[in-house]
Amino acid sequence: MFIQQLINGLTLGSIYALFALGYTMVYGILLMINFAHSEIFMVGAYVGFWVLSALPFLFPQITPLYLLIVFVLAMVVTGALAAFMERTAYRPLRHAPRLAPLISAIGVSIFLQNIIMLTVGAESQPYPQTMQLEQMEFGGIRLNTLQIFIFVLAVSLMVILQLFITRTKLGKAMRAVAQNHIVSQLMGINTNTIIAVTFFIGGGLGGVAGVLNGLYYGSIKYNMGFLPGIKAFTAAVLGGIGNIKGAMIGGFILGVLEALAAGYISSEYKDVIAFVVLIFVLLFKPTGLFGEEVAEKI
Repeated sequence: MFIQQLINGLTLGSIYALFALGYTMVYGILLMINFAHSEIFMVGAYVGFWVLSALPFLFPQITPLYLLIVFVLAMVVTGALAAFMERTAYRPLRHAPRLAPLISAIGVSIFLQNIIMLTVGAESQPYPQTMQLEQMEFGGIRLNTLQIFIFVLAVSLMVILQLFITRTKLGKAMRAVAQNHIVSQLMGINTNTIIAVTFFIGGGLGGVAGVLNGLYYGSIKYNMGFLPGIKAFTAAVLGGIGNIKGAMIGGFILGVLEALAAGYISSEYKDVIAFVVLIFVLLFKPTGLFGEEVAEKI
């Protein structure tokens, strides 16, 4: 049972890790929690739903190109939505008291939820199943192709993101802005552009996580982002919010803990784990596993 739940936890943790990256990237640059990121996740799931529902008319058989179109469109739409959100709802409040952008984020979250509810409906939508699931069994341990696909795709995207942040000129500019806005401007970096790019990347990854969540659970709903959003935020805090590697590892840890709780305690208590972990992290190690104490930015 332990290995089976470990596999389930790594699959779930892959989704949490991708989702958590959006929280931690925005916080790393603006010291702000983007609570509307959970609705980016939800919009990504719906974009995948609409594309997956339409593409069979063009592609009678599932091909790698088919899936590539789905994920690229989800990333572009949610990334653009996140960048637009930053430009209209957060940038005008950048120098306002800390509470103002937080309230703005909550307002954007409620707005997006209601837009989807009014246009699509409040009922759950069955997610199109595009992959032929092949079940594999090794000594009583069951594994399917969707679990492998989710894990491999999530890890690949996280590796690409890490290489982008550490090896590219734009990634170095993002790290510079995260350290100090004023000095980075003096060095010729356009901070507004870098912040917009950060929102775009974080939103795109959140959109991919939404599509994977829909494929994994088989249904989506207008308010589906709330609970996974809390868990992804917990993963970011656990790893050290603002630390990209920490968000990745925190997502996997939280997913495994949740799966073990469902297997050994009860599935009814699996959602409680995220809140328990959040409380303990805030009590005993507020900076998270890989976070560092930083000076207050003014």
